Amino acid sequence: MKTKFLALTLFVISLISCQKKAETTENNAEASVYEKLDAPSFAEQLKANPNAQVLDVRTPEEYDSGHIGNAQNLNWNDAAAFDKGIAVLDKNEPVLVYCMAGSRSSAAAQKLQELGFTKIYELDGGYMKWRAAGLADEVASGGMTQADLDKILATDKKVLIDFYTTWCGPCKKLKPTLEKISEEMKDKVVVVSIDAEANMALAESLKVEGYPTLILYQNKKPIWRNLGYLEEEEIKKQLQ
Repeated sequence: MKTKFLALTLFVISLISCQKKAETTENNAEASVYEKLDAPSFAEQLKANPNAQVLDVRTPEEYDSGHIGNAQNLNWNDAAAFDKGIAVLDKNEPVLVYCMAGSRSSAAAQKLQELGFTKIYELDGGYMKWRAAGLADEVASGGMTQADLDKILATDKKVLIDFYTTWCGPCKKLKPTLEKISEEMKDKVVVVSIDAEANMALAESLKVEGYPTLILYQNKKPIWRNLGYLEEEEIKKQLQ
């Protein structure tokens, strides 16, 4: 009888303990804020929290090509450096995080939430949307100008411009195809690859909103453009 009573008592204690643990977890989840904000709303958060911890989780090369204000660069692709960087952050202060287009910042925001950060705001669409909205930032000088592009377009041949980034998977996949086309059709077509992040002002002026972006010119005028990866034959159809 005593054994049964003891077992029942332990069961009740265990049940209460589990319930309290669940309540604690639920309360922590309720206390945590994680929001995706469009560029204007993200800017408002920056204004409302001047001492917020702003994380740019792109590569150092991307960061150097232009970034938001006093953002700290913690490269998501370098796990050790990222973990070391967030270890010294205050979990109770707001964290604003962004990358180029949103994929890396979403992963970073999820990790921050798992680690117990209570106020996380992610820039939806990333730095591309920030720039597209015309918001102020710190931008590296230099890069190609429209005048530089005009010199490239001053030819009787068609000119295929490829806007790429160093981190873009489809861009890397497309590179050997463009190199092959450039060699095989060199009498008809000039193929030029431009690093969009190193030439952001030019990319923006041409309304490049993703990568890879192909723009085909003839007689200095754009006659075709495509966003995303294409097979060789699809590109060649446009070059005939």
